[in-house]
Amino acid sequence: MIKCFEPWIDQKTKAVVIGTMPSVKSLENEMYYAHPQNNFWRFMAEILNNGQAIKNRKTFLLSHHVGLWDSLQSCEREGSLDSNITDMIYNDFHKYPQIRYFLFNGQKAFRFFKMRNADLLNESNYFVLPSTSPANASLSRNEKLQIWREVFLKILSSF
Repeated sequence: MIKCFEPWIDQKTKAVVIGTMPSVKSLENEMYYAHPQNNFWRFMAEILNNGQAIKNRKTFLLSHHVGLWDSLQSCEREGSLDSNITDMIYNDFHKYPQIRYFLFNGQKAFRFFKMRNADLLNESNYFVLPSTSPANASLSRNEKLQIWREVFLKILSSF
């Protein structure tokens, strides 16, 4: 049984990026999106920090009113692929009523989230983004970045 990390959410968090479950590399490093080929932190640096490296990732995201958590609290999984996930227990996002936007890092995160939290979603408060994982080769890195950038520009302007 593997477990997700604690949520990076505080009282000022307005948007949360939601994954499924940390990868093997992330679990080893005890850090969200730690796999060196995952684009998440590079995207955040380009979108929110003018391309500059991010020193304290948690503080940086929270300072932009953006949090991180996973749709799953725990599961069984061999390797890192979402397609290998079984025996899911879902996280409950209802305890964070201040969150206005839910940004899903891939389709699986969205599907798992809906199993416990579907009532939190309406047509204007969520975005299913292309996964930043290296396993997602459906779009180029630049195409993914453009989609992420457009969503962040839209939501950040509403804070």
